Amino acid sequence: MALRHAVLAALLDGEYSGYQLAKAFDVGVANFWHALPQQLYAELTKLEKEGLVEGRQVVQETRPNKRMFRVTDAGRTELEEFAAAVSKPSFIRDDLLVKVQVADRIGTAAVIEQLRERASAAKAKIELLGSLLHQLRGDTDEDDFLLRGERIGPYLTCLRGLAFEQEHRDWCLRIATVLEERQSARAER
Repeated sequence: MALRHAVLAALLDGEYSGYQLAKAFDVGVANFWHALPQQLYAELTKLEKEGLVEGRQVVQETRPNKRMFRVTDAGRTELEEFAAAVSKPSFIRDDLLVKVQVADRIGTAAVIEQLRERASAAKAKIELLGSLLHQLRGDTDEDDFLLRGERIGPYLTCLRGLAFEQEHRDWCLRIATVLEERQSARAER
């Protein structure tokens, strides 16, 4: 997947400025695709040149003018082709895993600290995603929302993000505990 597809997908929900798109990414897309605001602005420019999004200037009296973007028919076709293409299997590429792999040989204190920090960050993201899920479905029961909700794509990706963060938090805490216990056992010898 390229950033272009994530941007086009986010714009399906409406017309956004670059700033609004960055905020939408932070809340709804960041659980499966990370992008800096500068990357989003550059991608919007490319997509507009390719005719996949259309921008229009909005004049504002008390603030600088802004550009609003929406997906074109060509952008929808691009997304349809992307959705029809076979997805590659996902993989993990995480520098913390390399650090855990070598912890036996180089010492564990810094790795344990990083594992605990990651677990804490995952916990915060779990709370954010839980709140977002509630916001998306409102007071509707989850099963009913999944069956009858108007638009469930963002909800489904948020569920995946939540499951990932929960598993990541649990793994980080378990590995930190394992390394601490091994450290203590070695100190007792």
